[in-house]
Amino acid sequence: MTDAKNRYQAVLSHRLFWPVAVLVVLLAANTVYRPGFLSIEVNNGHLYGTPIDILRLSAPLILVALGMTLVISTGGIDLSVGSICAISGAIACLHISQAADQNNMVTVFTALAMALGVALALGAWNGILVSVIGIQPIIATLILMVAGRGIAQLVTEGQIITINSGPYRAIGLGHFLTLPLAIFIALGAALLVAGLTRRTALGMIIESVGGNREASRLAGIRSARMVFLVYVVSAVCAAIAGFMMTANVSSADGNNAGLWVELDAILAVVIGGTSLAGGRFYLGGTILGALIIQTLTTTVYAMNISPQTALLFKAVVVIAVCLIQAPAFRAKLSRRRRGTPTPSTPSAPRQKEEVSA
Repeated sequence: MTDAKNRYQAVLSHRLFWPVAVLVVLLAANTVYRPGFLSIEVNNGHLYGTPIDILRLSAPLILVALGMTLVISTGGIDLSVGSICAISGAIACLHISQAADQNNMVTVFTALAMALGVALALGAWNGILVSVIGIQPIIATLILMVAGRGIAQLVTEGQIITINSGPYRAIGLGHFLTLPLAIFIALGAALLVAGLTRRTALGMIIESVGGNREASRLAGIRSARMVFLVYVVSAVCAAIAGFMMTANVSSADGNNAGLWVELDAILAVVIGGTSLAGGRFYLGGTILGALIIQTLTTTVYAMNISPQTALLFKAVVVIAVCLIQAPAFRAKLSRRRRGTPTPSTPSAPRQKEEVSA
């Protein structure tokens, strides 16, 4: 009996249990509301259905959240990823729109290379501001968050750039092995980041920098170089996500592309169990968090929740997820069920009064 209870407690305390449970509950609620929610069908050799759409639409968020996870694990934050998505998509679409043959593979690859180059420069800019100059990450990336929207608007000249490029559209809407290509791109990025951070010492170095930067520096780790690196990686992930976002609609909108994706990425990282204070990070939890965010967004549309209450509904669910994940909250709830009084913080010992003889 004791062993079974210990195993039950171990399952409940596992960092991925509650994200998985919340995702299952969301899928079950949608299935009850709409019985065909989980149905998948084959059409022209491709798989279609709401679960496939959730995976496809969550691919850009997974990419942004992967980069955000590395940044947060160093104790930083990157608020500029949404603007980088807009800039990269705008540059790629602008170059393709000016080409005589928009389906030419050389043209598409050149557009992607140009946009990635700009993203690398923007990530390096963030990295220099944070790791070299020493500006606080939230301020350094807020600068590019605001200025980046202006840059995207300058690239598009305030217009929506539309393209008709099959190869570029395939990034967001193409298929491979019956599944959307975007899923494989996100999966490949996740496997690459996991391989570099979990199969080498790079992950431990990043976590040590986030846990105690000064101690890691004294131990011989070039913490500034690691901080610079994670901001560059985050920018590259955001750029690829920007390609997907613009490819989905075959157009680039400098004002709306990637809008508020940085907040969804931060929520996905937190739901996945990575602390905003830095240190240990969990890539699997981040992917689950991104799936929860996208499933929640799909739920809002599937249940015809009004736009006025959609954001409030989303916020309430996210708060509930974060609360049930918090060990302190679960412990307090468990004590209330058992009727055990909550331990109070010990007060300072009273100073002994002098007793006059």
